[in-house]
Amino acid sequence: MAESPLDLHGRPLGVLRLSLTARCNLACPYCCPDLEDPPDLLTLPERLALVEATAGLGVHTLRLTGGEPLLHRRLEELIAALQPLRRRDPGDPRGALREIALTSNGVLLGAERARQLKAAGLDRITLSLDGTDGASVARMAGLGGAAAGAAVLEKVLAAIGHAREAGFDPARGALKLNAVVTRSGNADQLLPLAELAREQGLELRLIEFMDVGNRNGWVPEQVLPAAEMVARIGAAWPLEPVGRAPHGTAGRWRYRDGGGHLAVVASITAPFCGDCNRLRITADGVAYSCLFAADGTDLKPWLRPCADAAGLEEALRRLWLQRRDRYSEERQMIRPGEGVGAPLRPQAEMAYLGG
Repeated sequence: MAESPLDLHGRPLGVLRLSLTARCNLACPYCCPDLEDPPDLLTLPERLALVEATAGLGVHTLRLTGGEPLLHRRLEELIAALQPLRRRDPGDPRGALREIALTSNGVLLGAERARQLKAAGLDRITLSLDGTDGASVARMAGLGGAAAGAAVLEKVLAAIGHAREAGFDPARGALKLNAVVTRSGNADQLLPLAELAREQGLELRLIEFMDVGNRNGWVPEQVLPAAEMVARIGAAWPLEPVGRAPHGTAGRWRYRDGGGHLAVVASITAPFCGDCNRLRITADGVAYSCLFAADGTDLKPWLRPCADAAGLEEALRRLWLQRRDRYSEERQMIRPGEGVGAPLRPQAEMAYLGG
């Protein structure tokens, strides 16, 4: 494994979140996806070059994101083309990928697509679902009414089954469920979502409403703190803490009755900037060293007209060595003791960054 460069806070590079599109087939108000992709999207060879360069700097986990990555027609081809990066000789100093994961809303995940993704070499899928009835799903997905929400819910529940049947085993962490929670949007869905996840044998990952971008209407009052989420669910099904893995985003709990695990991503009320090891690259090749960043580094000069592998890796190394981001911690310091501060500055949009 290649030795990762350390940023200005001593954090190594370990995870790449690669966005394939900024478009989505839903319109979740906390994400506000774009209607069209940015111009100059990367080609498949350019994406391969980027992943190879970051693997050479210590990236061991690749997460493919969007927008909605299942809208990318060459998704399976990309995953298959990445497999040689996992099978390098142990003596190869460039390192190797250990895991390829995907985040999706699941609407387009039919049985055949799930089998194709597994056959291509995908390791893990995380599906997103923010409610358990048509009205709540419609509200959180930006849809026109309960009937449309019920149709999406049906497709996501089917997608869970398709992923499981294709070999994505939730008992091994290969299939999980995400839910973004806002106080007025779907806080009433906490217990139903937890019950659904327990019935399905899935780990539910509850995500605090984040101030990513400039158009999702974020205000501190709409944040339901992770501690409150855990307390509400724990009152129904007692929990015991497992903790947060090094460089992980989620604090985890175990149901005492053996009903699996619950996780919460508390980037607002309990920031984890201190050991964040994630780099984001957009669908048009701009690298961002923080989800809350305003500006990124365009990598296309090292990809076009043809890839400059050494120059690309050096550009990424310099970017990481200069990284000082700790936005969530800085935001929290605005109003000490209150746990939630106000947004600090304009930022790139979540769908563009890949979440």
